[in-house]
Amino acid sequence: MASPSSEAGILLTGLTLRLENVPYYVPPRSIGVIPWHKQDSKGSGFDLAPITIVTKHSGTLGREELEDIVANFSSVDDVFQAGFLQGIYIRYTDSHASRLCDAGLNDCTDMQDSCLDNNSANITDGPYFVSATGSVFQAYRLYSDTQGSFSETVVPDEHAGFAVLPANVPGQSLAVAVPSRLYFKPRPEKPLAGVRLGVKDIYDLRGVKTSNGNRAWYKHYPAAEETAPAVQNLIDAGAIVVGKMKTSQFANGETATADWVDYHSPFNPRGDGYQDGSSSSTGPASGEASYSWLDVTLGSDTGGSIRSPSQAQGLYGNRPSHGLVSMKRVMALAPEYDTAGILARDPRLWASTAQALYRENITLLNAYPTSVLTVGFPSNSSTPYSEKLQRFIRDLTSFLSANATPYDVQESWRTDMPGEQPLAILLNNTYELLTAKQQAKSVRDKLFSSYATAHHGRLPYVDPSPLQRWAFGDDDDDDASSTTTTMEQVIAAKTKFMDWFNEKALPRDPGTCSKHLLVYAPRMPTPKYRDTYLKGPSRPLPFSVTRLSVYSGAPDMVVPIGEMAYESVVTKKTECLPVSVDLMAAKGCDGTLFSLVQDLHAAGILTTVKTGRSIVNGGDVLV
Repeated sequence: MASPSSEAGILLTGLTLRLENVPYYVPPRSIGVIPWHKQDSKGSGFDLAPITIVTKHSGTLGREELEDIVANFSSVDDVFQAGFLQGIYIRYTDSHASRLCDAGLNDCTDMQDSCLDNNSANITDGPYFVSATGSVFQAYRLYSDTQGSFSETVVPDEHAGFAVLPANVPGQSLAVAVPSRLYFKPRPEKPLAGVRLGVKDIYDLRGVKTSNGNRAWYKHYPAAEETAPAVQNLIDAGAIVVGKMKTSQFANGETATADWVDYHSPFNPRGDGYQDGSSSSTGPASGEASYSWLDVTLGSDTGGSIRSPSQAQGLYGNRPSHGLVSMKRVMALAPEYDTAGILARDPRLWASTAQALYRENITLLNAYPTSVLTVGFPSNSSTPYSEKLQRFIRDLTSFLSANATPYDVQESWRTDMPGEQPLAILLNNTYELLTAKQQAKSVRDKLFSSYATAHHGRLPYVDPSPLQRWAFGDDDDDDASSTTTTMEQVIAAKTKFMDWFNEKALPRDPGTCSKHLLVYAPRMPTPKYRDTYLKGPSRPLPFSVTRLSVYSGAPDMVVPIGEMAYESVVTKKTECLPVSVDLMAAKGCDGTLFSLVQDLHAAGILTTVKTGRSIVNGGDVLV
């Protein structure tokens, strides 16, 4: 094993091996050298031995202390295992010489030099592989992306960018490589140190191609030269990117199987495992809901692309206040609506990731409104679903010492804005038109033109859903009648609603940031099987409660509160689907919502979501 070399055109990309039947990837670059010589080296150049490095600051390391260290390693790290105890390298920071021992500390050899190069001082305690000459390599455990959540898996390269992971494991899926958690120690400047991050495949990663869910786009354009600022914010905070995750094509709404053509839709692990995962951030949602080794994922929300898959797969997910973080080097649907948000199972990590993502644009504030506006909540508890909703509102208002008031946005609009068109008419197809016109210009026209130039006038394949969306915008542009809608009219309608909503419906408050909390029930959990045949792609709804944050720019957060039983036509058994509610606050009050969710979690009103079939009980994903 050696560093990369360009001799004879050969570039080493690392290797894969199995230790105690667990697959690992070993990067090609050594991170340091320790005084070591493997006497039984066969000279193949790939002789590696597993080793555990332990630092001892005073005294000598005894068996009982070693057992405690091993137990701690095993409890916090999925990369470490007993196989790494074949060799134990003990670094003493006092006058003792470093020692190389066996697992029982019975056979030890003193090493006269504590390190042989400057990099070795940066080697933290944990599992490694070491070459016959003492070169130390990090250990990455390999997992199989059994749910089809990833489009490309990556490892860091030597240029502050990323390279495609050159490894695979059994499972008919991409392999995902994760480094030992023991290599990273969170500190103030690196609060996300070691947090494993999956990124929706519309964000650029330096050195890696972006697909936008379209094979022609991936093939036609080169790897990104820079990383998107939103992703870079998380990397700067210490997050470890492990791969890019599938998106529905060009982030348009698509239903599993029926609309997904270029790429197969990721699998929703909940219930019977064959429910639609929703889109377009379904890859980030699928991975987060399925894999305990994946900590958080980064998605985007234009009209519901984080919130809808978070609801369908039982995750915490946020659409932030519009403009909270740069969307540079991110494929656009409509800049007036596009936002970057996070999907997570643990609301505490969710909040700390948000602080790293939005930086100075978010401040956690634990002073809360005592007025709660409810939308879509039942007036009684006549069904198990309505009882769950009612219980959450009771718990929330009790926690806040608040009053809950039913809220009708369309009636409030009529009262506050006499003489104005009803919302359903004012907004009508505002969202659909703006996204269609904007993306046709920024994505379709660019792709079609450059592809045709490269392929003698041919056009690339595009899924039915984005084609339908773009055609809707074209039809409006071609309409010769007086009903043609200009971009200025679309934006004016959106702005009129935004100004009213942010002043009247969810105004700011000097003490609690937001005068009210708005809570709505987004969907009743009902089965939506991924093998259902559809007549064609569906168009976005012209206006609904889920559009309030889209039009107003206010934050909207999905909170899982439980699950509901249903009878699966697949398993012929009773399975469960997640139940969620959405919380909204005044624009710019994202920190209030993140703090509230953390406090509700601490109070036991909300819980950490589990991976697998059930958000409550976990369980293996059914396949």
